[in-house]
Order: sequence, then structure tokens, then C-alpha cells
Amino acid sequence: MTRKITIEPVTRVEGHGKVTIKLDDMNRVIQTRLHIVEFRGFEKFVQGRPYWEAPVLVQRLCGICPVSHHLCASKAMDVIVGVASDQVTPTADKMRRLMHYGQVFQSHVLHFFHLASPDLLFGVDSDPLKRNIMGVIQVFPELAKKAVLMRKFGQEIIRVTAGKKIHGTGSIPGGVNKHLTREDGEGFLKGTLEEMGKGGEKFNADLMVQWAEEGLALFKDYHKKNRDFVDGFAAFPSNYMSLVRKDGALDLYHGVLRAVDHDGNKIFDQVDYQYYTDVISEEVRNWTYMKFPFFKSMGSEKGWYRVGPLARMNTCDFIPTPIAQKEFEEYKAYTQGKPNGMSMHMHWARLIEVIHAAECIRELLNDSDLYEGELTRRGERKGEGVGVIEAPRGTLFHHFRVNEKDLITMCNLIVSTTSNNEGMNRAVGWVADHMVSGHREIPEGVLNQVEVAIRAYDPCLSCATHAVGQMPLELSLYDGQDHLLGRVTKGYENTI
Repeated sequence: MTRKITIEPVTRVEGHGKVTIKLDDMNRVIQTRLHIVEFRGFEKFVQGRPYWEAPVLVQRLCGICPVSHHLCASKAMDVIVGVASDQVTPTADKMRRLMHYGQVFQSHVLHFFHLASPDLLFGVDSDPLKRNIMGVIQVFPELAKKAVLMRKFGQEIIRVTAGKKIHGTGSIPGGVNKHLTREDGEGFLKGTLEEMGKGGEKFNADLMVQWAEEGLALFKDYHKKNRDFVDGFAAFPSNYMSLVRKDGALDLYHGVLRAVDHDGNKIFDQVDYQYYTDVISEEVRNWTYMKFPFFKSMGSEKGWYRVGPLARMNTCDFIPTPIAQKEFEEYKAYTQGKPNGMSMHMHWARLIEVIHAAECIRELLNDSDLYEGELTRRGERKGEGVGVIEAPRGTLFHHFRVNEKDLITMCNLIVSTTSNNEGMNRAVGWVADHMVSGHREIPEGVLNQVEVAIRAYDPCLSCATHAVGQMPLELSLYDGQDHLLGRVTKGYENTI
């Protein structure tokens, strides 16, 4: 006889998914799965569209990270129009980078303060009616205000570079379609931009760096007080991959592919991402719509890997901004320079990247290339192109083929969360083994810990915007004959 626990939907993440946990008659876990229950059809329905539509079209995948898809598709289309992504004009490169760092900044802030911090501030087993962003606003109003203003700063960076905060049009094949105005640049540096100062706040790039440091200090203080939980929760070794600059520096916009194993040994390095299919393959499984990528040289069983902030800290050699580099050195020293496999340390890594993004924004705003210079370039037309970028959630791949009529004939996307699919499944398995196995009761706090493990990855489960309406979370327990034994629903008393 077996029993099945179902958690549907998983909450405080982007997109919709469910978790199933199967137990034997001794209440021991025998199977765990994270199911992605939405179908994402972009790879099919972009076919037949003109290639220049791709940067605008594909960002409709997501309302949280549209900039990442916008820029990644643009980089692929750069190749189609005959311009390698490292050959675009200085103005185009820096405008795109500013847009990208605005996206990284606001997305990381949204995830940590709005989605993850309630678990840290109130405890993973606390009352779910309090353990949410509204609880943070009520109990920590100053922290919540800073989080809102930080995200607003990043969104305004996106607005002035992409044209809109969501689903902008600033990046085009071969470059960008506008300069940054001097007025906007000065507004971000001095805190006088009208759109940001409507409430009287003069918050600027310097203040964003300061608040980013305070956010990291908040996590480090929590870590100090809860070291066993942070270090031990859903911790396991894996392989890791990201883009790095050719000299090994962290670069969230452009670079070469590098992968390391759990000991830090390089699996591959300096790989031109135009040839990503030489090192990465994908497989499908019949219980989820999300694919499972793996390193070809290691096979699907051992070649799975993780991407995102944790992976980027494990693959890069240094961070090319001073404050983030200092924090990176402390972060690496914690594991004596070895790769860090602790899932909750993704928040630590993510907040270091918030500092780095704020530093990059401040530096770019002082660069004259943003305000003048050539916007686009063209070269010899090609029929195939790959774009790769380090999205907030990890390495993002866009691969297109275009025919002689300028129409897209093939599209393959490996979204960041896809690469973390196996890692998230193993994190769910870890929680089930440690918190569920051997127990018959289903405390709500255990239910939430399954979500905490998934939430650490900041997944965009379907890379799509949420549906409007109620988001109930229910965990039900059945016997081998599918008879209901018990049920827990968030915010309500248990029912039997």
C-alpha cells in the first residue's frame, strides 16, 4: 500500500506547479516529484513570424522577467543580422547592460523581500496568515518601504532604456533604438527623476548601493542566528554552470560558458555559446511539461546541473565591482573556496548580485556612451543564431533558425528554471526524506518547507504571468485505494 501527498499549487513563486510525495505503508518516502502543469508553447507559435518580432514576442513568456527574454532574443537576432553580440556598438552594449542590471536589481529585490523574506522574518513554521508580504508590511514597515522603492528604482531603469517597465521595445536586432537622455541619467544619479520622486523621496544610485548592502546584512544576521538551518536545509552537491567573462569574472550580460563539478573541477570552460548543443542536451519525462537539461559528457544521470546566483558564485573567479567583490571573498571563504551546495545560500549569493547590479548601474550612468553614439550595426545575414544571458534565475538560452523569407522556422528555449529542474526536484526530495518520511500527520509548517526548498531557486515555473484569482494551497493524504485520510488547507483548520 502507498499513500500520496499532493501540494497544489506551489505558492510565492512565478507560475503554477504542484508537488506529489508518495509514501509506503511505513510512511517512508518512496517518490517525490515537482510537476509543472502549464504548457508553454512559445517554441512552436513563434514559427512563421518575422525574425525582428522575436525580441518583443518572446518576452510575453513572463511579466516578471520580460527584459531577460527581450535581451536574449535580441542577442540571437544580432547573429542573424550578422553582428556578434560582442560586436554591437558601445552605446548598444551599455544601454542593454543598463537595462539588464535594472532587471536583475528589481527581480532579485522582488524575490528576496516580497517572496522569501516572510519565511526568514517570521519562521518557516509560523502562522501562514502572517507569513506573507502583508505581514512584512505590518511588522517591518521600514524594510517593506525600502523593498518597494528599490524595486521601483530598477523598474524605472527599465522604463528609460526599454521604453516601458514591462514588455518594452528598446532592444532590436543589431543594437538598440534610443539613447538615454541626460535628464534621465542625472535623475538617477541625483535622485531627482520626476517618476521616482512623486512621493518626495530623492533616492538615487548611491542610496540603492547602500540599501543593497543593508539587505545582505539582514540575511547575514539571520544566518548567524540560524546557521544550522541555513547551512543544512536542502543542501546537496551538484554540477554548476554559468556565463563568465573570458578572464573568469562574473558577467551577467555576456561571456563564455563554464561548468564545474561539486569539487570545483572544470567540466568545460571557454565554450562559445553558439555551440551550446555540443555540451548540453535535454530530455523529457512524462509527468511534467518542463524539460531536464544535462551535460552530454556526463549523461543524464550524473550530468544534471544548477544555474542562478549560487551557480554563478561557484563558477566565477571574481566580481568586477569593489563592494560585491569584498562580499564575494567572504562568501567563498565560508566554504574554503569550494563550490557551495547549500540551497538557502542562494539568498546570500542573490543579495551579493543585488549589490553588484547597483554598482554596475551607478557606473554605467556615468558613461558618456549611453548618451551619444551609433545605435545599430548590420553585417552579413545568417540563418541561425543563439543568444545567451544570465537572467536573474540563471543561464537563459534562445536559439532560432530563420529562412530566406526572414521567417522563424525553429526556436529552442532553455529557460533558467528548466536547468534547475532536477535540482528543485532533489530539494523537494530532501525535505520529504527529512521532514515527511516516518510521519503520518501533515503539519502546515512541513508543507511550507517543501515550498521553501523550491522558493530558494526563485523559479519562474511556466515563465508566464499569473492567472487572476484565488491561489489556494491544499495538501491531501490518500491511502493505496485513493481514500482520503486527511487534508490541510492554508489558513484553515485541518479536516479529516
